[in-house]
Amino acid sequence: MEVRSPAEEPTRRGPADWFTGTVWLDPILEAPEPARVRSYRVNFEPGARTAWHTHPLGQTLHVLSGVGRVQAWDGPLREIRAGDTVWIPPGEKHWHGASPTIGMIHVAIQESADGSHTDWLEHVPDDIYGQTPG
Repeated sequence: MEVRSPAEEPTRRGPADWFTGTVWLDPILEAPEPARVRSYRVNFEPGARTAWHTHPLGQTLHVLSGVGRVQAWDGPLREIRAGDTVWIPPGEKHWHGASPTIGMIHVAIQESADGSHTDWLEHVPDDIYGQTPG
């Protein structure tokens, strides 16, 4: 068993290749092999979002606070709020982030396949992000 303190890994800013706007990442867990799970607490400032991406074994998001948005490729833009949990199936192209006016914090949980957790793709343009959630 291992108990870790948040002080062991400092908060870091999300890379510009992966995010639009200001995003802060707090590692929760990167389990050693043979486990495959990785988890982060992700803080999106208003208007911030991920780039389009996929996960080889899917992803779970659990919203802790705020208001956010999530969308699958060719799917409707959905609003998510504190308490919501989102399951994204393996290989589904998607993005997620805060609303334009309210930040969002979620926990992201995903597993790796062949050492990869995420395949990062192109940025989400403003016209897609700015749609009215349905």
